[in-house]
Amino acid sequence: MGRKLVVKVVNIEGKCPVYKVGEEIVLNEGYRVNLEESDNICMHSLASIMPYYVALYNSVSPENLGLANKHGRACVQCLDPCELTGGGTVTFEIILEGV
Repeated sequence: MGRKLVVKVVNIEGKCPVYKVGEEIVLNEGYRVNLEESDNICMHSLASIMPYYVALYNSVSPENLGLANKHGRACVQCLDPCELTGGGTVTFEIILEGV
C-alpha cells in the first residue's frame, strides 16, 4: 500500500470526549485521512499535528524537529489545557510506516 503516518493516542490528561488511549488516525500518502483505518478525529488535535506531518512523512527525523521521545518517535499534544477547561489534553505519537 505504500507509506503512511500513524498518529496514535498514547496518553490523556483529564477527560477527553473524543479519544481513548490506543486509538489512531491514519494518513495515507502523508496527507489523506484514511477514514476506514482511523478511529476518531478531533479538529483541535489536527492543529497540533499539521505543522509536522509533511516533514515526518518525508523522513525528517523527530530529533531534528525537537519532537523525539525516548524511543525516537515524534510526540505532540493537543491544545486543550485540561486543568483550565476541564477537558482532556491528549498526547500523540506519530510513526511513519512502510519505509
